[in-house]
Amino acid sequence: MKEDHSEFNRSLGLFDSTLIVSGSMIGSGIFIVTADMSRNLGSSGWLLFTWILTGIITIAAALSYGELAGMMPKAGGQFVYIQRAYNSLLGFVYGWTVFTVIQTGTIAAVAVAFTKFTAVFIPALNPENVILNLGPLSINTSSVFAMGSIILLTYINSLGVEMGKWIQNIFTSTKLLALVALIVIGISLGNSTGMLEHNFSNAWQAFSINPDGTIIPLSGLALLMAIGVSMIGSLFSADAWNNVTFIAGEIKNPKKNIPLSLFLGTLIVTCIYILCNIAYLSLLPLLGMPTAQDVLGRGISFAAYDRVGTAAAEVFFGDMSVSSMAILIMISTFGCNNGLILSGARLYYAMAREGLFIKQAGELNKQAVPAKALWMQCLWACLLCLSGSYGELLNYCTFGSLLFYIITIIGIFILRKKEPMTERPYRAFGYPLVPAFYIIVTSGICLILLLDPKTRFDTGMGLLIAGLGVPIYFLTRKRT
Repeated sequence: MKEDHSEFNRSLGLFDSTLIVSGSMIGSGIFIVTADMSRNLGSSGWLLFTWILTGIITIAAALSYGELAGMMPKAGGQFVYIQRAYNSLLGFVYGWTVFTVIQTGTIAAVAVAFTKFTAVFIPALNPENVILNLGPLSINTSSVFAMGSIILLTYINSLGVEMGKWIQNIFTSTKLLALVALIVIGISLGNSTGMLEHNFSNAWQAFSINPDGTIIPLSGLALLMAIGVSMIGSLFSADAWNNVTFIAGEIKNPKKNIPLSLFLGTLIVTCIYILCNIAYLSLLPLLGMPTAQDVLGRGISFAAYDRVGTAAAEVFFGDMSVSSMAILIMISTFGCNNGLILSGARLYYAMAREGLFIKQAGELNKQAVPAKALWMQCLWACLLCLSGSYGELLNYCTFGSLLFYIITIIGIFILRKKEPMTERPYRAFGYPLVPAFYIIVTSGICLILLLDPKTRFDTGMGLLIAGLGVPIYFLTRKRT
């Protein structure tokens, strides 16, 4: 009896879709990246400005994507949009980059973060515990555990979209409530100590801080470059909102619910991220010393292992902060990876149905999910867990995501000209100004990432990987 089914089950409503957007966005970044951003900027004003700008451009992109999602409510989402606006070649290059870098790289990075905080309770999972050393490649307990978490979530999602939905809803709701509690307690306590007022006493004097604590003043072009580099962290933390478009085939009333869930999900996360950083600034001094022995002395900029969330929690939880925050981040990253794994496989399914990916990825199992595509994604993400650090994976993913977001939003202008009579249940908010604003700002950020010595190599590698999709496309088409 043949196992392949031809239709997805439309079982996800607006609430489920919104939690997939917000749950896929909130992983470990909000608890970590503010430390590096504060060292790059040295200013509470510019730090919050960077988070606010990240939120604005993310919401602008989501509002723009709504038009494409309403026009093409099909499994595969962004791949379908690019292919229709441009051609099969660019659609394949996007899908290739998602598979090799963006989706699987993000899954690997989040799994590494999940393991990092699980190690608080199981010290054997620290990366120093090497199992097998193969020259430049070493296999440690940390990477094995990260791969195990990816395999577990892949298996759960292969059992049907209902299983993935319930994990997503439970874990996302839990972390949203926990973050709101952190914000309320942090800001309330901070108001009584005067820490927020202290951090904003000289809010716009920017400077970068070297690892030894020395300070380099920033202004003009240097400040602009520092903001662009800092946004790697904030944009990575706010990425993956587009994943809901991949699962359009399983969403009820997708022409309405996908655009609405994109807006609601990105708005919720933007508000939480900005308020969370205000809570950090209410509890901890922005600037500290790397040699200090307590959380207030180290501040946000030199929080131990960049764990700003843990340092902030220590102010009011004391000795319980490390374990309580580790549990929260474990919940956050596990739920985040569930959303990424659930949605990513649908893109490879759509590519396979177009003859642009391994044929077996275009099959649905008896639970009406692309199980083979899920396991292909799982295999590559597991290999990436061995290949690089959290920071390298972050740089690859962020640049690749931004590049294709720009290309996709330019596609709105192309399709308005190519297909003026096509039904558009939702039209991009503020067109053409809002989409144009996103294209201009993110193009500038991409340019900064390519020029800055700190990020040039990693972003160049991301660009090279995307470019490799071109010859592979022609080899694939020739074979088929």
